[in-house]
Amino acid sequence: MSWGFLRDLLSGVNKYSTGIGRIWVAVVFIFRLLVYVAAAENIWKYEHDEFECNIKQPGCENVCFDHFFPVSHIRLWALQLIMVSTPSLLVVFHVAYRENREKHYNQKLYKSPGQIDGGLLCTYLISLILKTGFEIVFLVLFYKLYNGFKVPRLVKCDMRPCPSTVDCYISKPTEKMIFLYFLVATSCLCIVLNLSELSYFIFKYSIKCYLKRYNKKCQ
Repeated sequence: MSWGFLRDLLSGVNKYSTGIGRIWVAVVFIFRLLVYVAAAENIWKYEHDEFECNIKQPGCENVCFDHFFPVSHIRLWALQLIMVSTPSLLVVFHVAYRENREKHYNQKLYKSPGQIDGGLLCTYLISLILKTGFEIVFLVLFYKLYNGFKVPRLVKCDMRPCPSTVDCYISKPTEKMIFLYFLVATSCLCIVLNLSELSYFIFKYSIKCYLKRYNKKCQ
């Protein structure tokens, strides 16, 4: 899979972001996307082939793997990257809508199509809420699926068609757990950045509205 489309998306969003938003883009691109492509993808590449059980009962190993790893770490991480990045498309589409509207009427309708105000501000806030929501949902999902972000060395399985409780071994568990912790840390950092940007906009426009009302009263 080529990740070029996600890189182009993040580059486009970067034009219309605030300072905090640009930090978020940098974190997603450098500490998540590049780490995923350069290292993490290779670590989990052969996770099924390297999952071994101490019995050769046909089907036992596959059933145990499916039980302990219902969704691949790496595929779930890829899905998370896509889901937390796509809400930014709302901002890009809204700016494109403004630009096309100005071309259609052949006049200047906005100070700048990419300036975050009015309807674009609402779109930007919605994208922040969606990104934060997706991050939290995937963190909870990882926690539920993998027993609190743990990758054990040994798992015991008694699922059918295994004739009894068998021991199964996960390859490179320490390395996988380190990258899982890294995933969690970067997700939490992105949540903090999104909430900080959301708080910044709420505070900024609350002060702006208050000053407008104050000026009207003074007049």
